[in-house]
Amino acid sequence: MEDMSRLDNACHRPLRSAAALGLVAVLTAGCTGTDADTTTAAVGRAAVETSPLPTVPPAQPASQLTRAEVETAVSRLDGVVRDAMRRTGVPGVAVGVVHDDKVLYLKGFGVRTAGTKDRIGVDTVFQLASVSKPLASTVVAAAVGEKTVAWDDPVIKHSAGFTLKDPWVTRHVTLADLFSHRSGLPDHAGDLLEDLGYDRSYILDHLRYQPLAPFRAHYAYTNFGLTEAAVAVARAAGTSWEKLSAEKLYRPLGMDSTSSSFADYDKAADKASLHVKTGNTWRAEHVRDADAQSPAGGASSTVRDMTKWLRLQLGNGTFEGRKLIDADALEQTHLPHIVSEPPHAPAGRAGFYGLGWNVSYDDQGRLKLGHSGAFALGAATNVTLLPSEKLGIVVLTNGEPIGVPEAIATTFLDTAQTGGPTVDWLTFLGPIIKQAAEGERSPVDYSKPPASPAPAKATSVYTGTYANDYFGPMTVSAKGGELTMQLGPKKQRFLLRHYDGDTFSYRTTGENAVGLSGVTFTVGSGGRADKVRVESLDTTGLGTFRRNG
Repeated sequence: MEDMSRLDNACHRPLRSAAALGLVAVLTAGCTGTDADTTTAAVGRAAVETSPLPTVPPAQPASQLTRAEVETAVSRLDGVVRDAMRRTGVPGVAVGVVHDDKVLYLKGFGVRTAGTKDRIGVDTVFQLASVSKPLASTVVAAAVGEKTVAWDDPVIKHSAGFTLKDPWVTRHVTLADLFSHRSGLPDHAGDLLEDLGYDRSYILDHLRYQPLAPFRAHYAYTNFGLTEAAVAVARAAGTSWEKLSAEKLYRPLGMDSTSSSFADYDKAADKASLHVKTGNTWRAEHVRDADAQSPAGGASSTVRDMTKWLRLQLGNGTFEGRKLIDADALEQTHLPHIVSEPPHAPAGRAGFYGLGWNVSYDDQGRLKLGHSGAFALGAATNVTLLPSEKLGIVVLTNGEPIGVPEAIATTFLDTAQTGGPTVDWLTFLGPIIKQAAEGERSPVDYSKPPASPAPAKATSVYTGTYANDYFGPMTVSAKGGELTMQLGPKKQRFLLRHYDGDTFSYRTTGENAVGLSGVTFTVGSGGRADKVRVESLDTTGLGTFRRNG
């Protein structure tokens, strides 16, 4: 999961809180004064008549916050963090604040793993989830500044095998289109393949099966669309994404504990474990290897390292007197490229997505940049910048998304602007983000079978091998009267429990798990099932498997 870009998208599938910041920005705009966070080809042809990139940034007002006001907010951060931890029980938090190119706050709280005494410090490595995206767009901005690529380059210029369902869109979709989620790919396209264990190469190759919405007229948050663009840039540079990000960003900034490879996080001695909450208890139960979508969600870092990146962003590509990123190439990432959240009232405020950033403007006309990251398996992060104030905050946590990093960041900015929080942000944002992170449950409660369910047929009716161009093969087998379904390259096995007639249920797993979901067989005239629809895999109509032979 991994933005919260419309409360990921307040409608993503599952609506991971990683994309929710866009809606958070809309909801809090004006409350604090600082803002919070096929017709396809026909529409596309019209959209591409002019350059797709914005070229004139809105004029920014002069700085309105004094150092004293910022320092007042900084002085209260300890209490804000401890209050959020007390109220939620989240095991660990790390926070950094940058103002006017100075690190004003850098501190860790709590423990790396629940039940231990291993303390969180400023050099504890956290998985960033979708905060990886603005890091990735910074890397690409470096490549753009060096003329290795241009933001409006067609992806196929650097990735000849790249294919989407519509040939016209395939020829015209650009790096910027994929970094701003306006390619027409459906929400979170490819994520379910990752849950089944497929690697990056397989997933990117199979995006061609996904149906497309109108090109450049539709926002849908896609980890693997962005990943495809980033990998194309690395290919243009003659290297891998993991090496490119280190070469262009991490090493020049001295971000020595930051990486785009899971192996580096995994081997770190001082790292924060992922935690999920069951009842009132937080447990470190999962490991999340996000290498397949590394540019979109697979980076890891420390709060100390992240403040260096904040200084680079707020310094328009300059760090400690050195120009590391071309300012114009970086500025393109900060401009609105697509409406991500339309206004909900005639005088309402819209949310936008830039290139790897949620973009919004407050009542004073100030630009605000933000992004949240979240793994349902146990991480939640947030970065928020007010560039005209040269002010930024990063919050990293090792707990599932329940609004903690967003509430801490928004409370801090509210306090800097007004002298104190105008809203209990944890109470306000927490339920929204939690609901978004829980995703879409099946409309059928498979934990409660009908009072008089129709009996299942003999297991031999259902067993066999089924094919699917997108998800690959499925094998249904029987043992001891029970059916199991086997999927993915690692041959994951799922127990099928009878529900009603030819419908069974199974428990979904992974980052996009949605609880119990249905598996419905269609029995043909020959007395055997000739196809099977897996409900949780059918979000874009690709979840039907057909019998081989």
